[in-house]
Amino acid sequence: MLDKLADVTVQVGLNLQRGQELVITAPIEALPLTRKITERAYQAGAKMVTTLYSDDAATLARYRFAPSDAFDYAPAWLYEGMAEAYAAGAARLAITGQNPALLKGQDPDRISRASKAQSIANRRALELIASFHINWSIVAYATVDWAKMVFPDLAEEQAVEKLWEAIFKASRLDTDDPVAAWAAHNANLHKRVQFLNEKRYAALHFKGPGTDLKVGLADDHVWSGGAAVAKNGVVCNPNIPTEEVFTTPHKDRVEGYVSSSKPLAYQGSLLDGIRVRFEGGRIVEASAKVGEDILKQLLETDEGARRLGEVALVPHSSPIAQSGILFYNTLFDENAASHIALGQAYSECIRGGDRLSREELAARGSNASLIHVDWMIGSNEIDVDGITHTGQAEPLMRRGEWVS
Repeated sequence: MLDKLADVTVQVGLNLQRGQELVITAPIEALPLTRKITERAYQAGAKMVTTLYSDDAATLARYRFAPSDAFDYAPAWLYEGMAEAYAAGAARLAITGQNPALLKGQDPDRISRASKAQSIANRRALELIASFHINWSIVAYATVDWAKMVFPDLAEEQAVEKLWEAIFKASRLDTDDPVAAWAAHNANLHKRVQFLNEKRYAALHFKGPGTDLKVGLADDHVWSGGAAVAKNGVVCNPNIPTEEVFTTPHKDRVEGYVSSSKPLAYQGSLLDGIRVRFEGGRIVEASAKVGEDILKQLLETDEGARRLGEVALVPHSSPIAQSGILFYNTLFDENAASHIALGQAYSECIRGGDRLSREELAARGSNASLIHVDWMIGSNEIDVDGITHTGQAEPLMRRGEWVS
């Protein structure tokens, strides 16, 4: 199954091209998968594969023992090097699987300062990814700490095995030909994208328990989902798995209140019971039952952190939602529920966005920020209407399912 995941990663997720470099980030526990992906990348003709490993124990050591002023620093030289690689055409792969609650009990101020410093250092690289400059993708590896959090009542070995089964199923690897299965799935997502692009709604209206939110859509917005063409001409799947169709909200046209439907695992911290209220596109009230300090400090990252950069629709019947598993991992949980993202918008979701300046993107409603943080707002109790330019409401989703 790891061989299948490596094949899908290189062929479907990245569609790695002959002569292309590849930059991978991965938890050190993911070494078995990273090695298989590296082999497949070189077999596909990669010029160079460079992997940067993270270690949860080393990360935690920083929070326990580093001096206070160290948390205002991030290695800009490292992130600038990655940005240089992407600017020169290197593909990007992130392997996720870190402990979702690694920083539980650590100083929220240190977490916030470290996150902001990293976001500043990583800004150029994030912009290249958000603008779809190159082909990139994210896949998952079942680490012990993550598995134990998802399945706390199981023994360690059983928890890891059960998490792998869920990853393989969600990633469409439980078929004879996963690459063909992904082609069929992408075709279905593209039909939904085409429908929404033809409708060209002015706004979306989410309504249900704890939620009454109207999300205006950016001028000249474009819906996307599944496989897409990067600026370098390569068709790739940025997320393995994926069930969403998404677009860019207008940063100044979001009104109302919304509650999270699932916990959010953000850089080693958990946030749950999030509730925010928007006026004029900006969050003016925010609270959370768990992690409120982290949420409020996140919103202070910059002006764009209080505004939306993405809105995505996911049916409750998605395989990930129907698994009944709370993954505590955004790659999976965002594909189990409709969601919004605070912060940076994707320029690919503005018509001709790759040719527009920052000022021109902003004029169309596209948000700019150091962060891009997805959190889930959909469930089988949420209805979604598409609002036409004449103000008419058309049913899109009822109780979390597509109307047609």
